This record gives sequence, structure tokens and C-alpha cells, in this order.
Amino acid sequence: MSKISLIIKREYTTRVMKKSFILLTFLTPVLFAGMIALVVWLGGIKDDKMKTIVVVDRTHLYKDVFKSNESYAFEFTDKSIEDVKKQNEKDEHFAALLYITGDLKTDSSAATLFSAKQVNMELKSYVAGLLNKYIEQQKLASYNIPHLKEMVEKSRTDIELKTIKWGENGNEKQGSAELALIIGMISAFIIYMFIVIYGAQVMSGVVQEKTNRIVEVIISSVKPFELMMGKIIGIAMVGLTQFLLWVVLTGVISLAVGSFFGGNVDVTSLQKAGQMGMQTMPTNAMPAEMQTLITALSSLNYVEIISLFIVYFLGGYLLYASLFAAIGSAVDNETDTQQFSLPIMLPIIFAIYAGIFSAENPDGPLAFWCSMIPFTSPIVMMVRLPFDVPVWQIALSLTILVLSFIGTTWMAGKIYRTGILMYGKKVTWGELLKWLRY
Repeated sequence: MSKISLIIKREYTTRVMKKSFILLTFLTPVLFAGMIALVVWLGGIKDDKMKTIVVVDRTHLYKDVFKSNESYAFEFTDKSIEDVKKQNEKDEHFAALLYITGDLKTDSSAATLFSAKQVNMELKSYVAGLLNKYIEQQKLASYNIPHLKEMVEKSRTDIELKTIKWGENGNEKQGSAELALIIGMISAFIIYMFIVIYGAQVMSGVVQEKTNRIVEVIISSVKPFELMMGKIIGIAMVGLTQFLLWVVLTGVISLAVGSFFGGNVDVTSLQKAGQMGMQTMPTNAMPAEMQTLITALSSLNYVEIISLFIVYFLGGYLLYASLFAAIGSAVDNETDTQQFSLPIMLPIIFAIYAGIFSAENPDGPLAFWCSMIPFTSPIVMMVRLPFDVPVWQIALSLTILVLSFIGTTWMAGKIYRTGILMYGKKVTWGELLKWLRY
């Protein structure tokens, strides 16, 4: 067995056998599902407290607009707003004060909502909705056209636009731009998270070994480059193991939840529906939204997405991990890593924002060039993949990423070889450039 293989085995086994790794791996899917369920449950709980809104209407035109209901109570007054505010400071009578100074048909900014604390979006939207509806009715009535309101209501249409993908053999599948966006953003965020977490682990591990002087013993048996590559690859295998376990556990939890809430849904029919585009699914077997979701899911090329996810994860990780390892070898403690790690973190953070904007236009210039630049391509390309990226762009992006990884590994190896046994000296960027020329 080669020396690099021994180092990989050591890094992998020591990290996988840690209690923190086991707990994080098995509890993360459960905690994630629990957080989603908690958010949904808390979001469904409504505030039963009645909110009072005092209305000061100088025009006296909007008396009939505001009607109290189970959530909001409206009180009209002719007092000055200063007197109303002073009264509320004593007994906290109302939640907000609506002040109308003019006719909203001609001056849309004549209404102001005051409150002792920041007005929430629900209250603001509710009051604005009532006023907008009333003003719209008044404007329609001012045209003096018989049955104009009914004609406008009948003319309003909500178009449900379906998206269909067709293949080279003419097969058609229903797609979903929203679903492609979600899958792309989740994949990009996972790669971002893994690069940051496991790249930082590489840097932290190098610093700890250097601080404890363990590296002096290891270097007596292996070359510095072999030690660096073994550590990088070993931690990469840890990350892939954790990711695959998360996928399996998430699938098991999803099946368990589905069987618990699914009732009498025929699982065989669901599987056939996913493969045959819902052709064999009975119309009453599940809600229409679920049918659309499964049909859209079946249109995605999971083999390509998962395969390229692993490739870009490894490429992006190896690119950044080599730089993190170089930083760890150049400093004596983790505090000193901050000045060097910030320039490395900036491209990763930029890649996330570029991915968000690229999702709106996956074939635009920003998306294309950021999927070619190796420091951003692992994240941005994952956003584009569900939108069917041309093969030549994927091949070019991977080629640039691999070549960049080889280049950064060579540079990091030279820094690592010099810095791993250097102690007690504050390293600068100029010093690192000198090490590259050795």
C-alpha cells in the first residue's frame, strides 16, 4: 500500500469514527425534517388577538371601506393625530393609526400608517388591499359605463402555462422551471456548504498537526506533497460518505412520512406514473398538484445531475482544499488563518450570489462565464444543470476545473513543502510568493 493510501485511510477512519461525525450524519436529516415541520406548523397558527386600528379620515370618504372583522377592529375619530398618539402612550389602545389627508383617487400617497413599532407586512397589506379595492371600484364607476365592473371581472384570467420538454426521439415530458430552480439552488448550496466545511477541516487539521509538532514525525516518513494529498483526499471521502448517508436517510424518512400520511395511495401506481409520465395513474389517486410534481420530477435527468454533482463537488473541493492546506501550513495557529482565508472565501461567496442571479437567466453571460471560471463553476454550473446545459459547455467547464485544480495543487504543494516545518515567523503574502519560486 502506498504512503498516500495510508494517509487517506488514517484521515478517513479517524474522522468517520468520531462521535460528532456519527451524530451529525444521522441526526441532520431528522433535524432538518423536524425544522421544516415546525415552521409549517407554526406558520399555520394564527394570532387570535384583536388588533385595533384608529382611522383619522380628513376627507370623510372612506367610512364604508373599513369594516371590523375577527382580526381587525376599526375606530374612526376626528381628533388630531398628536392627541391620538398621546392617548395611546397612556393605555396602548390601538395597534396602528391610519391617517388619510386627501382623495386617494388623485393622490395615491395621501394615506399614512403610524405605529409605535414597526408595522408588519400582514397589517400593511390588509389596509392597502381594502383601499386599493375601493379606489378601483370608484374609478370604474366614474366612467359611467353600464355593467363595466362585471365586464372587468369576467375579463380577468389566470393563465396556467404548462412547460413541455421534447427529446431527440420526439418524446414529450412535462417540465417545471420552478422545480428545476429549486433543485439547482439546493445542489449549489450543498456544494458551497461542503467546500466551506471540509476545506476548513483541511486547514484546521494541518494547523493542529503543525502546532502539536506531530507533522515533524510524519514528514520523516513521507514527502510533504504526499501528506497534503492524502489529507485532502481522505477528508473528501469523509464528505462524500456523509453526503451519501444523508441522501439515503432522507429517502428513508421521506418514504416513512409518505407511508404515514399517504393513506391508501398505491405505491406501484406512483412508481409507474413517475416512469410513464402519469399515463397509468388513476385521476383520483392523488391531488392534481402531486400529479404535476411527480410528472415534473420524472422529466429531470437524475443520472446526469447526480453524477455531475459528485464531479463538481470533488473538483471544487480539491481546488479550494489545496489552497486551505497551503494556508494551514504557512501559519502557526488558527487565528492567523483569517487574513489568508478571506481572499479564498470571497470567490465562494460571490459564486452563491452569481448562482442566484444566474437562475433567472441560465444561458446569460453571467451564468456562462461564472460556470467556466473554476473558482465559481462548481456552484453556478449546478444551478444551470437542471435547465439542460449543452454538453460542450459542461466538458469545457470540467476541463478548466481539472487544469485549475492541478495548477493550484502544484502551487499549494510548494507553499506546503516550505511552510509545514516553519515556526515562529509571521508570514506575509510576499513571503508566500517567494516560496513559490523556490
